[in-house]
Amino acid sequence: MWRLTWRNLAARKVRLVMSTLAIVLGVAFLAGVLTFSHGLSATFDSIVKGSTPDGVVRPASSSAFDDGMAGVNVATLSPADVRALDALPETAEVAGNVDGFGMSLLDTDGKLVGGQGAPTIVTSHHEIENVLGEPTMTLSTGEWPDQPGEVTLDARSARIAGYELGEEVDMIAPTGVLRRQATLVGTADFYGGGTAGATLLIMSVEGAQQTFLGGRDAFTGASLTAAPGVTQQQLADAAQAVLPADFKALTGDKVIEESEDAIGEFLDIISTFLLVFAVIAVVVGAFIIVNTFSILVAQRMRDLALLRALGASRRQVSRSVLLEALVMSLVACVVGVLVGWGLALGLAALFRFVGLDIASSALVLTPGTVLVSFAVGVAVTMVAAYVPARRAGRVSPVAAMRDDVQVRGTSLHRRTVIGAAFLVLGAAAAAYGVAGAPGNDAAWIGAGALVWVLTVAAISSVIGRPVLLGCRALFRRLFGTPGLLASENALRDPRRTGATASALMIGLALVSTIGVLAGSFSKSVTDVVDEEFTSDFLVVGSTYQPFSTRIGDEMAAVDGVGVVSRQQNVGVGDASITSESSLVNAVDDAFHQIYELDMVAGRQHLDGHEVIIDADVAADRGLGVGDPMTLDFRAGAPQEVTVVGIFEPTLLTNPVTTHLSVVEAAGIQRQDSSLSINVASGADVAAVHATLDEVVADLPLVSVQDKAELADSIRGQVNQLLYMVYGLLALAIVIAVIGIINTLGLSVIERTRELGLLRAVGLTRPQLRRMVTLESVTIAVLGAVLGLVLGLVFGALLRYALRDDLTSLALPVGQLTGFLVLAVVVGVLAAILPAVRASRLDVLKAIATE
Repeated sequence: MWRLTWRNLAARKVRLVMSTLAIVLGVAFLAGVLTFSHGLSATFDSIVKGSTPDGVVRPASSSAFDDGMAGVNVATLSPADVRALDALPETAEVAGNVDGFGMSLLDTDGKLVGGQGAPTIVTSHHEIENVLGEPTMTLSTGEWPDQPGEVTLDARSARIAGYELGEEVDMIAPTGVLRRQATLVGTADFYGGGTAGATLLIMSVEGAQQTFLGGRDAFTGASLTAAPGVTQQQLADAAQAVLPADFKALTGDKVIEESEDAIGEFLDIISTFLLVFAVIAVVVGAFIIVNTFSILVAQRMRDLALLRALGASRRQVSRSVLLEALVMSLVACVVGVLVGWGLALGLAALFRFVGLDIASSALVLTPGTVLVSFAVGVAVTMVAAYVPARRAGRVSPVAAMRDDVQVRGTSLHRRTVIGAAFLVLGAAAAAYGVAGAPGNDAAWIGAGALVWVLTVAAISSVIGRPVLLGCRALFRRLFGTPGLLASENALRDPRRTGATASALMIGLALVSTIGVLAGSFSKSVTDVVDEEFTSDFLVVGSTYQPFSTRIGDEMAAVDGVGVVSRQQNVGVGDASITSESSLVNAVDDAFHQIYELDMVAGRQHLDGHEVIIDADVAADRGLGVGDPMTLDFRAGAPQEVTVVGIFEPTLLTNPVTTHLSVVEAAGIQRQDSSLSINVASGADVAAVHATLDEVVADLPLVSVQDKAELADSIRGQVNQLLYMVYGLLALAIVIAVIGIINTLGLSVIERTRELGLLRAVGLTRPQLRRMVTLESVTIAVLGAVLGLVLGLVFGALLRYALRDDLTSLALPVGQLTGFLVLAVVVGVLAAILPAVRASRLDVLKAIATE
């Protein structure tokens, strides 16, 4: 049987290639995602370990990978503290550090470098080695800065910004003088290479002190190297004994652990996000594999019957089909893994556009990736081929003596009844979520959607029959005989048509669901901005990072400005508020002059150490007006406050809002996260807008937005993610197209004699091509209609489950119509090769084909 199986594969090389494409793409995407995820982890692991010394001294309230959103701690170490650390016998070397947040690099055209997600890291230069005994940073070109007016950049940022050694680098500082310049004296990277897309600014100690500490001779922390024979814990314990109370010493391993935990959450989100699309690709590929093997078995029924007549057992015949599937899956997995490596490089290039730079050297095929890819590829193929293999084994030997051998599938009636039961089950799960079931409502609806999609795919031949009949009526009227023949071909074997359409259905169901959610989000943003944001202008950072209070000072002095309210988001680590890491909004006295919150109890106006909370926090934590709270700031001292008001949840402010004086009392540097501005009565709004724009004309990290611009900005950020999702889902569409091509191609081979007879009775080559094309369009339209209907239903249900955030429902009719047109285009493109092959058949040879 092995020799026979190998001959069958070798005799049908084109069919083998077409049949393996779906497996190749599914495995490729899975291998690509796994390779990219490994490269992502390896890149950050190299940075974390390569930049961490044996011991770290930092403010007691800070944590690893602070991004500036927690607030800037004003606590500092004095030179005497650093000398005390250096005098310890447990230390071999000590360096005082000055680290800062909020610095921005401008390119030679004055545009912001980075700002797509990865932070700008500013630090003073030191020679302390990391835990690996290597320099924490390696110099690529030039030299390290040793004067206040010098700076060293990471090689990537210098290249993107267009700076050469010796040129003046433009920067925007978070405090003091905003626009600054420094001479580029070198380029460097973290040990191990790369910065993962972050911008690295290295200054001299004195330069960093002038930038972040107002020129004071002080440090924000220190790096320690352990003396020979001293453990990291002994080093940390000895250092802690001589430190001020508001600083702590940690081992390098502890800092690495904290950093990896913080980064791990972010990496897990990206990996899971991509893995979902890999699973979708594999599932869609499985439908194509089932359909392909069903057709292959149907075409070889007489051959299989002859084997049975010659003495082959049912088990042997089934094994021969499964053996073909195994060989095909192994070949496909080899190709898929190699293609997946290339796809990983493509994903890395895609993520560079959003500021996440993964080193190409980290994108390697690991044994684990290869094993998982092979295991999934082989398992999915074998499972998909199992039912056709069993069907092949049930062929009667007597069938070999008949001219026409038909495959008897399972009863459509039985499949329909079972499918209807599952549709009810899926509807019940979705209804349970809509009714407010325990747990996550969206998860219940998602479970119902999954059941429905898989069930509709299984019984699409029954549910989709009205669509097929509609296509027959339309095509018969528009295209005459070729249109009628195409529709009849699609109706002849509804199982095959439905299975082929199901792959496209899954892709379009997901696309249309996301389209409904995206449309609802866009409308919700517009509605909420119009309803809640009563300020004339909102001033925010381009990456929502805080900026200097000097900007607000200048804007308050602009002619026509009436009221300026300042807000600062500050991080807290108090789980009693909302989560392990939350942001508290600190506002000034002018906040209540611009915004009027919907107060449930108490008052909105804040005075001193007071706080207002939203109704969700009050209910979750059992807090009421007059109750005390502790704000455990991550970058400052804890502050005791009193709840003086409870308001309905809103986008205007965070669930916990306090006064700016509380932030100052905590020892956190004052910066602004946003400014809300109302123009004075009678002032020209457009003129004021233009003047405010002039204030920040040379500060590209800050923008002045009216309501329409604010809504467009929010939608623009979501659209970036949306386009990425559509791009990834396009792979499922590509696999579906391959499925249609495969089905039509195999169908042309199966119907060679029939096509020859049609040509003999007068069907022209163009008419034959038109017939095959319309058959392809029928399949594509069936998949599109089923997918769009499912997507609309579950998009609307998910929007309802997320109604607190998506306040309005919008059905993107234009976009969904575009998807339907796309399906027709897909059908036409998929039919090109099969149609050309059919039209080139030799009439006499085709008629003589058995």
